[in-house]
Amino acid sequence: MRIGFIVNPIAGMGGRVGLKGTDGVYFEAVRLGARPVSPKRAVEFLRKLREFGVDEKIRIVTCPGVMGAEEAERAGLDVEVLPMEIGDVTTAEDTKRAARMMADMGVDLIVFVGGDGTARDIMDAIGDRKDVLVFGVPSGVKMYSGIFAVNPSAAAEVLCEFVAGRAKTMDFEIMDIDEEEVRRDRFSISLYGYLRGPFVPLLLQGRKQASPTTEDERENQEALARYVVERMVKGDVYILGPGTTVKAVADLLGVEKTLLGVDIYKNGRVIRDVNEQKILSEVEDFNHAWIIVSPIGHQGMLFGRGNQQISPEVIRRVGKEKIIVIATKWKLQGISDGCLKVDTGDPEVDELLRGYIKVYTDYGEWRMMPVR
Repeated sequence: MRIGFIVNPIAGMGGRVGLKGTDGVYFEAVRLGARPVSPKRAVEFLRKLREFGVDEKIRIVTCPGVMGAEEAERAGLDVEVLPMEIGDVTTAEDTKRAARMMADMGVDLIVFVGGDGTARDIMDAIGDRKDVLVFGVPSGVKMYSGIFAVNPSAAAEVLCEFVAGRAKTMDFEIMDIDEEEVRRDRFSISLYGYLRGPFVPLLLQGRKQASPTTEDERENQEALARYVVERMVKGDVYILGPGTTVKAVADLLGVEKTLLGVDIYKNGRVIRDVNEQKILSEVEDFNHAWIIVSPIGHQGMLFGRGNQQISPEVIRRVGKEKIIVIATKWKLQGISDGCLKVDTGDPEVDELLRGYIKVYTDYGEWRMMPVR
């Protein structure tokens, strides 16, 4: 089989620095100290292919430089490089051009490393080509589309199953996120279209499902908020993850929270829309710090999607025992495969979170949920 491999080297850079994406803000992300995310995750994926032995059964066609060839060299793989030129800073047009070239040369599958924006670019380029399958190695900030594997290692397993002929195929929803609206703290998401790709249960994350705006859901969120607020330790610092469930906690505290960002509740006031560095500088004693977070609907992602500001270093300093997970009963019931998932980008922290974690579902009610 011939496998196309495209790396978007700037995808995900806006996460830890709090920009909620990288589209149109690459230079701002660099100014804030953002570092590339995709190359490392691409190498992790390729090394897993070697570990599984699937690299001997495929021919990888990739892009020059940081869009694939450099990562393949670091992973020790021999690849075919497309005859195309790229600039010092890659663009969406580079991704589209590469996808079209790969489709025209008859690759069986295009694997890309990026986020929702990269998925949209590939769909723009080859969305009408039903003969080419696509799936993603997650490296963006939000990744609400269903075409992504849970993490790079899972992506390698998906490719193994595909090459062995054991993977079914299905159409995956590609979601269109307006990042400018997200940066204004307004959630704007729509269905952009579909791409067909290999389907392997438990290894793909599925799409995000928004919480309903029903009276029952609102009352469940308020009951959760009351339970959490009543048990807050006076003088401790609370790192508040994004989403409506956590926002209910801030509303009960009487402070204004960013719906789609990460905030710090400290000394009776809130520090809004913080990034990783702000968290590390504002929390003076992590022995008295907590994280309050809610999983993404349907996906069940706890860390690594839309809340990268709560970085592996922050999680490591806080510790698993001081992570407060809250989810309404509706949200918990809707999580695919009944498992919470983490993809922090740090294997040691992912392992720290593995196992079971207490999830509060209502006032005084909780369940132990598996984390993988």
